[in-house]
Amino acid sequence: VQLVESGGGSAQTGGSLKLSCATSGFSFYDFGIGWFRQAPGKDREVVACISGGSHTYYSDSITGRFTITSDGAKKTVDLQMNDLKPEDTAVYYCGADRDVLAEHCGGLVGRNERMMDYWGAGMRVTVSS
Repeated sequence: VQLVESGGGSAQTGGSLKLSCATSGFSFYDFGIGWFRQAPGKDREVVACISGGSHTYYSDSITGRFTITSDGAKKTVDLQMNDLKPEDTAVYYCGADRDVLAEHCGGLVGRNERMMDYWGAGMRVTVSS
């Protein structure tokens, strides 16, 4: 299993960024795939998850601002981030797990790297005020 993130970087408050996770090595629709983030000194937290191509979960902190989508042909999962805020600054990770569907993501609290079986390397997103 490989997860490769791209698209991170810097933005100003109110700006937008699009993150992409390229996946390989597993049956795309059989896994739950999500975006997670970890700010300095804080636990890794769920941002958004998708499974089965259409079932989604969003954390309360980003609902209405971020959108997760998947492309089964390209085997990618994107996170469109709009109306960015300084508190969105973190290292963002793509994660995948056969046993974690989108509806399970709300329960992934406080488990850090144990939340998902597979992880990308992570990339930094910085939002300046």
